[in-house]
Amino acid sequence: METLIGMVGKDFVLTAADTSAARSITVMKSNEDKSRDLNKHIVMLYSGEPGDTVHFAEYIQRNVRFYEIKNGIELTPKAAATFTRKELATSLRSRHPYAVNLLIAGYDVTTLTSQLYWIDYLGSSISVPFAAHGYGAYYTLSLLDRYHRPDLSLDEAKILIKKCIDELKSRFIINLADFKIKVADKDGYLLE
Repeated sequence: METLIGMVGKDFVLTAADTSAARSITVMKSNEDKSRDLNKHIVMLYSGEPGDTVHFAEYIQRNVRFYEIKNGIELTPKAAATFTRKELATSLRSRHPYAVNLLIAGYDVTTLTSQLYWIDYLGSSISVPFAAHGYGAYYTLSLLDRYHRPDLSLDEAKILIKKCIDELKSRFIINLADFKIKVADKDGYLLE
């Protein structure tokens, strides 16, 4: 019942994640943050089984931070996505695989590019211009396909993300009351 949305703009990545935590027919929490900041320029959004998501997200967050402390350099979005995909693929071959879907969004300060990676629970990973996970993807991907352009400005991206959220509110049977929106750019990430 969760929805994650992301899109790459001209020099930023805009992400949105719903804030509801539900199980079956019960909403248990309506202010859940389904994102982790991996470093100043990278944000990871996650959805899936509640215990798996938080545990896996914290594991990735702490290992990325440990790598930066140990080696003295920040990981790029591609490196963070590759590490995350490897950890998911390794867990898939264990007795207790993680059931987690991810979007890793960030700004690469070495190549001065914005990047978005779509990763599913099977360890598949791909760099994409826009992405969505969850049931909300059925409604939002068509809008993103129609209106997304590589040279989107931040204001245009905000309008597009609002269209996606409005579409979910008008057509999706589940009430996703609120979304947390984050933008990652050359200055770091910020909350919208």
